[in-house]
This record gives sequence, C-alpha cells and structure tokens, in this order.
Amino acid sequence: MKLRTFLITILSISAFLQVYPQKIITLAGCYDAAEKKSNLAAEKELLISIWQFKDENLARNWLPSLDANANFIYNSEVIDLGENFSSIPIPGLADAIKPLPHEQYKITLDITQTLYDGGATKAARELENRSRKVNEKQTETDLYKLRSQVNSYFFSVLILEKQKESLEGYMEVIEKRIAAMESALRNGIILASDIDIMKAEQIKILQQLKEIEIKKRSMLNILSDLTGITIESSDRLALPDLQAVMSDELFRPELELFDLRKDQLTAGITAAEIKRMPKAYGFVTMGYGNPPGNNFFKDEFAPYYLMGAGIKWNIFDWNRMKNEKAIISLEKNILEKRKADLEDNLKRMLEAKRAEILSLESLLESDRELSELRKKISAAAASQYENGVITASELLSEMNSERQARLTYELHKVGLALAKAEYINISGQEIK
Repeated sequence: MKLRTFLITILSISAFLQVYPQKIITLAGCYDAAEKKSNLAAEKELLISIWQFKDENLARNWLPSLDANANFIYNSEVIDLGENFSSIPIPGLADAIKPLPHEQYKITLDITQTLYDGGATKAARELENRSRKVNEKQTETDLYKLRSQVNSYFFSVLILEKQKESLEGYMEVIEKRIAAMESALRNGIILASDIDIMKAEQIKILQQLKEIEIKKRSMLNILSDLTGITIESSDRLALPDLQAVMSDELFRPELELFDLRKDQLTAGITAAEIKRMPKAYGFVTMGYGNPPGNNFFKDEFAPYYLMGAGIKWNIFDWNRMKNEKAIISLEKNILEKRKADLEDNLKRMLEAKRAEILSLESLLESDRELSELRKKISAAAASQYENGVITASELLSEMNSERQARLTYELHKVGLALAKAEYINISGQEIK
C-alpha cells in the first residue's frame, strides 16, 4: 500500500510538472535577489538623499543670513547736557536742553553676507561627499555578507536533491529485484524471507525520502524568504560550474571601505586647517527704534540703518589644529593596521579553501574509479545470489555500497562547487 501511494505521488508530481514547467534557480540569481530584497538595499538611495540635503545646506552658506531682533534697554545713568551747560550765562539754555532718555527701544533686521570663507564651504562639502561614499561602501559590505547565508541554504538543497536522486534510483533497483525474486519464489528457488529483506529496505528508503522532502521544503522556504524568490519543490537549483581564479588578489568591499575611511580622514584634516583661514563678511542692519540708531538726541521712534564689513581671523588656536592632525594621523594608522590584519586573515582563508578545492578535485578522480568498481562488484554479487552463493542480506549490502559510492561522488561534486563559491566570495570576485 505504501509503495502504491509513493508511486501515485511520483506520477502526480510528473503531471504537475507538465502543466507548470520548473524554474531554473541559479546561485548568482539568488545573490542578486537577496541583495535587492534586503532592507539594506534601500539605504543607498536614502544615503544619497541625506547627502543631497546636507550638500544643499552647505551650499547655502553663501546666501545672506537674515536675523530679526527686538529689545528694550533701560539705562540707569545717561548724559544730562543741561547740567553741563548750566554754567553758561545764557538765560533758559540749561532748561531748553533735555536730558537723554533712559529707555531705548529697537526692532532690527540684520543681514550678513559671507564674502570670503577661506574655502571652508568647499572643504565641508568635500568632507560630506567622502562620508557619503564611506556609508555607501559600508552598506555594500553588509550586503556582501548575505552571500554566505545564500550559500548555506542553496547548497544544502543541492545536497538533499542528490540524496533524493540516489535513493530514487536505489528504489528502482530494489523494485526490479523484488519483481525478479517474486518470480523465483513462485518457482521455489528462494525463500520468502529474501523478499522480506528487500521490502524492509524499500520501507527504509521511503522513510528517508520523506525525511529528505521535509528538510528540503524547510531549506527552500528559508531560501525563498532570504531572496524573495518563490521556489517550489519542483524547481531545480542549478549546480554552478564555477571557475575560481586561484590568486591572492583581493577585491573585498571591506578593503575598499578602509581606503575610503582614510580619504575621509584626509578630507577632515583639510576642513580643520581651513577653520583658521581669515573670513570676510559684510553686514546691513535695518531698524526702527527710539532713539533711532545712535542719534540719542532724537527722542522719538524712527527708521535707521547701519552697514559695514569685517574680517575674522583666528591667529592662534592654542595648538588645537596640531592636536587634531595628530589624532587623525593616529586614526589613519589604526585603519592601516586593521586593513593589513584583514588582508592576512583573508589570504589564510584563501589558502585553506584552495587546499580544500584541490583535495576535492583529487577525490572526484578516485570517486569515479570506486563507483565503477562498486558497480562491477554489485553485478557480481547479483550473479552470486542467483546461484545461491551469497544471501539476500549480502546482496543488499553490496547494492547499498554501490549506491553510496555514486552518492559520495555526487556529494563531492556539490562540495567542490561550494568550496569554489566560498573561495570566490572570500577573494571578492564576482560569480557570473
């Protein structure tokens, strides 16, 4: 009954595939899809927008600044010209001169225009541009890490598929053997227990296939969630044929990130140096007050204006600039050491992965030979069983050894592809 159910399931899947053709899922496609689906992918556009706003604000440093002010001042002591002229012998002169008012009222609009900033705005804009590049490369570095996750699930599915193919092929062999044994049983050549041994193996295969299907579905669900691609059990994941360039040359985004951070620090030094450059500005103040401007003899509200220009120059900063340069120099030194450490670690990882690739390529050669030998041994065992030399259990053992030899070969092929993919990702090469 279980065998019949299994066969019906296989036929149903075959009919489904005729209606809905399977998709071919590639490793490179999964990489691209995972990066596009990640929330980090949207960061690049956001970072560009943030930089554009900051750059626009810095460019507006050349626009005049407008400040509205209003204040009230009360002076406890003011000049009384009447007292100063009291000694002059002119009747009524001292009484005619009123004392200056104690109160001052004014509302002003102050306009300041930068005429020369020593290159501060240009340096600040360049620093923001370098910061944008650093942030974009950091996002790219974080996205690059997704490839390891994709590798894990993609190749896990490939391994499960190879195991499934091996078991299905083994199932066909067992079914043919059972059919032949049933005929031999009817002719009284073998015992019924021989068929029971094969049927027990058949049930074991069904259990393993069910377990593989559950694991595969789980891996595909995770891979679908990671990439945003709807991957069905009927879809085929293509085993990548990778050609890794076996060199120590590194293209990892993390290394570019270190260089960009050093450029950012260099731009920071330039921006800091310019802080001490002289700056020139012009100003206009338009006001309404009592007394108007500096005309203290006019005790009434009236409009007035002031205009002028100025220069500001920080001629001594108490060695702040020297300390800032020293700090930036030390930070550059730290970045260089970290970059060197990362390069050394990556090269060690490449060396280990290179050895793994060479080992797997060597194993594949011996796997082919072993598989051919196991096929011959299994055929000889079948002949021996039919002649009553060995038991059904011994025959089954040889058949299983042949299957394991073929499966090992297929798994080593998947392992080699995975090792090459990891080598490519460690070095920073792109998978075509």
